[in-house]
Amino acid sequence: MSASKPQQEYASIMRGIQEANFEYSSVPCQLLLSGDHSFPLVMNSQGQVLMAASQYGSGRIVVFSHETEMYTSADVTINAVNWLKGNRSGNVTVGVQNNTDKEVVDSLRKAGFQVKIMDSFSSDQGVGVYLTNAYSIDQDVDDIVAFMKSGGGVLIGGQALKWSSQTGENTLLQFSGNKVSGVAGIHFSDLYADKERVTVWPDIPTSWRSVKPQYDFKKDLQCLLQGVSDFEWKEAFASEILVHGQLSFPIGTTQDGMPFIAGGYYGKGRVVVAGHDVFWRVESMTRLWNNVLHWLDQSRQGVVGVEPKNALNAMKRSGLDCVLTDFRSGLSVFVRTAYRGDKIEEIQKFVAEGGGLLIGGHAWAWAQQHPGVNSLTHFSGNKMLNPMGMSLFTRIIRGGRYKAPDTSISIKDTYHFRHLLFRLASCVLEEKALTPHEEKWLKKLAGDCVSFLSMKNFNSYSYQQILGVLTDILKKTGLPQVSKSSPVKSAKDHFILRIAAAVYDVCSNRDELLHFLFKDIPVLKTIRDQPINFSVNSGGHHQWISTGLYLTPGMKTYMCIPADLVNKGWQVQINCHTDILNHETLLRAPRVFKRFPVTSEMMQVHNLWGGLIYLIAPPHTKVTGAKVVVQVAVPAPYYKSGETSLSDWSRLRTAPAPWAELEFENIVLTVPSGMVRSLERPDELAALWDRIMSAVADLAAIPQKFERKERIVCDVQISAGWMHAGYPIMGQNGSGPEMVGAKEYKAMWGPIHELGHNQQRASWEFRPHTTEATNNLWSVYVSETVLKLPREKASRNLTPEKRRNRIKEYIKQGRRLSNWNVWVALETYLQLQEKFGWSPFKSVFGAYHKIKNVPRDNEGKMNLFAVTFSKTVGMDLTGFFKAWGWPIRAETEKKLSDLPAWTDHPMAQKHKKKCMRIIQKLCVG
Repeated sequence: MSASKPQQEYASIMRGIQEANFEYSSVPCQLLLSGDHSFPLVMNSQGQVLMAASQYGSGRIVVFSHETEMYTSADVTINAVNWLKGNRSGNVTVGVQNNTDKEVVDSLRKAGFQVKIMDSFSSDQGVGVYLTNAYSIDQDVDDIVAFMKSGGGVLIGGQALKWSSQTGENTLLQFSGNKVSGVAGIHFSDLYADKERVTVWPDIPTSWRSVKPQYDFKKDLQCLLQGVSDFEWKEAFASEILVHGQLSFPIGTTQDGMPFIAGGYYGKGRVVVAGHDVFWRVESMTRLWNNVLHWLDQSRQGVVGVEPKNALNAMKRSGLDCVLTDFRSGLSVFVRTAYRGDKIEEIQKFVAEGGGLLIGGHAWAWAQQHPGVNSLTHFSGNKMLNPMGMSLFTRIIRGGRYKAPDTSISIKDTYHFRHLLFRLASCVLEEKALTPHEEKWLKKLAGDCVSFLSMKNFNSYSYQQILGVLTDILKKTGLPQVSKSSPVKSAKDHFILRIAAAVYDVCSNRDELLHFLFKDIPVLKTIRDQPINFSVNSGGHHQWISTGLYLTPGMKTYMCIPADLVNKGWQVQINCHTDILNHETLLRAPRVFKRFPVTSEMMQVHNLWGGLIYLIAPPHTKVTGAKVVVQVAVPAPYYKSGETSLSDWSRLRTAPAPWAELEFENIVLTVPSGMVRSLERPDELAALWDRIMSAVADLAAIPQKFERKERIVCDVQISAGWMHAGYPIMGQNGSGPEMVGAKEYKAMWGPIHELGHNQQRASWEFRPHTTEATNNLWSVYVSETVLKLPREKASRNLTPEKRRNRIKEYIKQGRRLSNWNVWVALETYLQLQEKFGWSPFKSVFGAYHKIKNVPRDNEGKMNLFAVTFSKTVGMDLTGFFKAWGWPIRAETEKKLSDLPAWTDHPMAQKHKKKCMRIIQKLCVG
């Protein structure tokens, strides 16, 4: 990875400088950095920034945390002036404020610069760089900012400690120096910095301590939340906000720390973001928006430009001059939605130079419309907000009532992204303990870190700073040795496992980090330049294509891709274990797969956790005779029906990769390699699975050749249950022997149960009642027709005694639909099958492929099913379904009244028996 632009600029400014001595100067202040362009030049051991640089517009700025350093650090000052002059050839005239120490003037002249002493700044005096202190420039601020914006260089030094103690005003906005340096994202603060002799390193200085937020923003929150006790809205789903900037802070959060309103400083201006634009029209939030507009206006009593028409009335209640307008000059505050992508840079500069911005909207709808696209980097609202230290997530916050924060409480007692990261770093790197309160937030912090890293904003110091802290944490801890025999439970280990791959993917030296993460990666035999030939007709689904190749953890390989697959929605996937875990006890990392979009003919792929290599074909793709070449990889035991001979298999089953695949006509099984080492006849297993899948298709009334082969993948831990449906179907490793050792007269309920789930259709499903019921029709059908097992032997839950007891209990409880679930619901279908056989089910499922305008409610769907099944068997079944408690309508009974009624159904008989018992009791009485 090449050096970032800030790193190149840093190297230019600090070239030849070995140390910076702040030991003997007057007490410096801490410089606070924000935005994408500012970066530190000198940082002490406490992570406090003593000197920084940035760019603004076409110009540049270097800031010292005390003006005396400009005089005593002559070499640094000369380097800074050389950098500040930019691309101008030859020497430039350096304008110097008239009260500048004579030593710095002499140093500049000795370095060959023309120096012009200036009583006040004026760009028409022909200077290319202007040197000044941070105290006496109020009358020149606008001219200096304009000079810098148009390409000039500014060198400024000072500290805000004394000024702040004397005035008590807002240092970030009102201190003279900040009116210039602030626009470029460097702020003088009223915080003391430790005086030190600081070593200058080749790379931009960074420290885990520097991630700590320095301001608590109590005064801002008190202003914003005056008279606000809670936030309440209904129905709408807001986006959660990631608050990641040094000068940004949450305003409104849920009880579990998810911000939905946030604010911050950007340059000389202020920003507030709302997670939904509907908030502006919520009556109970009127007081909040009044406060917000006045806070953004900074007492200017200026014009508030409102872009969304439906927000104008709410904004007018502030008493400020609010007008409906697009963005234009002359505004004090601008209100817009997050959905528009125009004038982003203009508005950012407007805020940096002192304007106020109120922006609202959610990102989740955009993400739904742009699948596979990173909303943090591509959504228009985030293009605006990311440099301002806030970003809109796709994670939703439901409407409700949320208590306003206690403005007297420090951020260390709430969830704050930077503060908690700082605390975790101190815990790991200085072996300090987290409080239980902090530990409970680590899961959220891990998710926020992964999301933040996905921005890949390598030219931002803030991004590199946080990446550096996370990298240091990983180097210190390594990876927990998680496995079935070594489960992970602690919050800190959970955090490490959740962030490891995200950090590895974006760090500048993956090989070095890998050494810290894995102590012993097995060395497996590889093959080179392996061709993968394939054809695919994906239909309406994404489809995985197996390669039979594997990468060890962190192993990299190149893949040569046909040109006609590039930028067509194809992906490369490393690892088949796509379940994302959310368990308190982990047997593996929560996320272990990685996908790469195919955007070039030659691409490098890797995965921290390693895994089998797949191509993923997009929906509606048809390719014949394509070939991909994999540069280097580990061969896996891989059998494919019709292509792998038994003699080939005798060799392939010993291939070194830890995961194996058996690809048959309509299904692919992925299991630990140890389960296939002794499998001598995969062709016989294939034949049985072909019959199983043929039966699955037969009952579902779909073509015998599946549009997309089913997949079942074993894993040491999955997201839910013993197995669960999907693509792929996931199962615990313990389910592998059942599948690889499948035989006639041997039960295999679990895998077929999940295959049945994949055949369920919403049109004839009555959720939640039949979710775990109708899929079992496939388990019964396959068991009886292929495995030769009667239903009572296929599952112990289908013995005659258990079936009778369930029906008896259901009747006893009043035949309520609320009790009609799982095995009880399955009984309804089994009674139909035992009367009419399997053929009607096939006909009914086939008919549903063509039925249009299916009702969405269960009652409507149940009546449609009753009609469809009745017409299929030529008998009125309404009495049977009513006996089961189905809400059969009179119109349905009328529609089927010309068919003979099924009067002797099993539930009628049970009803008769119950009536007879009641009559007998009455007679005895």
